[in-house]
Parts: sequence; C-alpha cells; structure tokens
Amino acid sequence: MLALSVKSLHKSYGRLHAVNDVSFDVVRGDVFALLGPNGAGKSTTIEILEGFLKRDDGDVRVLGVDPGDRSKQRWLRSRIGVVLQELTVEPFFTVRQVLERNAGYYPTPRRVHDVIDLVGLREKADVKVKRLSGGQQRRLDIGLGIIGNPELLFLDEPTTGLDPAARRMTWELIRALSSEGTTVVLSSHYMDEVEALARHVVVLTRGRIAATGTPSSLGGRDLGHVAISFTMPEGIAVADLPVVPSCCEGLRVEFDTDRELEVLSRLTNWALDEKVSLAGLSVMRQTLEDVYLRLTHEALTSSDEVRS
Repeated sequence: MLALSVKSLHKSYGRLHAVNDVSFDVVRGDVFALLGPNGAGKSTTIEILEGFLKRDDGDVRVLGVDPGDRSKQRWLRSRIGVVLQELTVEPFFTVRQVLERNAGYYPTPRRVHDVIDLVGLREKADVKVKRLSGGQQRRLDIGLGIIGNPELLFLDEPTTGLDPAARRMTWELIRALSSEGTTVVLSSHYMDEVEALARHVVVLTRGRIAATGTPSSLGGRDLGHVAISFTMPEGIAVADLPVVPSCCEGLRVEFDTDRELEVLSRLTNWALDEKVSLAGLSVMRQTLEDVYLRLTHEALTSSDEVRS
C-alpha cells in the first residue's frame, strides 16, 4: 500500500523548471526524507502533495487520491498533518486552548492531554503561547501537526531550535508514529536526523532527482572507500604491519581502501598471530552529509557546465 505515488511530476514558473520529471513512491508507515539545497524544488513538491499548489503535469496520488482534485481536498485535509518551519499561533491562547481548538477540526483527533505529554509540554499546558521559549513553541508546532491523528504527516525541519534532549524526544515520537502506521515525510538539513529516522531518501537539485536510496546506500555510500584506523601496539614498528598504511599521525595509523574485508582480515589475523591489540580500531565510511554535499555539488556543477 502506497501513501504517496508521484510519477513524472512537473511544475514551472515561467522559464524556471521548479520540479522537472520527479518520480518516487512512499510506502504507508515509512519515514521518507526529501532533501536538497534551497531552491531545489522540495517546497514546491511538498506543496503539490499537500494540495496547496497545482501541478503542471504528472500523476500524483496522496493516500490514494489526487491532491489537486478539489472535491477530495476536504477529505484529504482531515487525514494529513503539516508542521511548517514557522506556524502562526495565537499568542494569548494557552497551549491547551490552541490544541483543543485545532482538535475540533478533525473527525478522530488524539486526546489533547496525550498530545501535550507526547511533545513534552505538560508543565506548560496552561501557559500562554507568547510565554513559551522558541524550542517550546516548536514542540507546540509538532503537537498541532499530530493532534488530528493523521495518516500522513509532513514535517519541515521539525527539530530546528530544539535542545539535544527535546530533539531526541522528537525523534522517538516520529519513530512511534511510524510504528503505529503514520507515514512521515521529512525535510531536514540535519543529516544525522535523516540517518536516524528515514528508511528512504530522495535528493533533489535544480528540480530533478540527483539520487535516491536508503540512508546507508545513498550515492554508493555502502560501497567505495573506507578509512580503517587504530593506535599502533607498543613495540611494533609501522614496517612490521602486514599492510602499508595510507598515513601516520603519531601512533595512529590509517588505511584508505576499497577492499575493506581483505584489509581488515589481514590486519586482524596479523594481530591475533602476534598477540597484540589494535587499540581504537575503527572503520569509517563517508558520512551521509559527505554524500549529500557531493551529490548536490556534482549536480550543480553539471548543470552549470551544460548551460555554458
């Protein structure tokens, strides 16, 4: 069962192709991340999915219906939740009053006190919105997004302004929503957040898809070079190692290789034979942020070369 189906989506503003032949599917209950630099087409794509913007071409289905069909939009609104980067909330209402008011817009909302607990605002339930800190207001934004008990939740930079504890609490909430069957569409500039939450990722650049895959495999991240490093055992010289290191910094040696298993096997078998330890042994692949920056840079550079 698909929560989202996007086929050959196009949207232009004059001569600017904001979204150009974009296609992807999202399975119900998944956490899906739509990434890209500013101006890549993320906001346009999401606004089309939410039913706020008309597409030029392509086939789009959200929870099985066309979000551009006006006769379906009221039905769709009752089943999706939206958390934007900035929401306008009445400053003289309390947290409880804002949530109670918005709960009335939905056929089967969550209980208000449950939402207050889920977003960590129990002690602020009867405090006016204008008295909340920036991070607390962001938690309220998330509460407003989930009060309707949505089947599909759009989250735009959900943890901006949150302290580390609140950020991790929000991650746990997103995981819990997904496990209950809620589909989450996430847009974030925090790659650690994407890696922790998303099951599938699409990267957009200049309105086109630059890469798609799981966080661990995006852009060939699960292949290619790795950096193996450890601290040299006492009394052992670099020349004694079974593999020549790529670099040495003091007692720390590093091996850059695309033959991970072979190099690891030779090093660990040697250490066992010599009865020495490889202190601090680590195997590091490219981070998701490294891959994201490479993909977006390559796409932008390629586009510039075509125009020139």
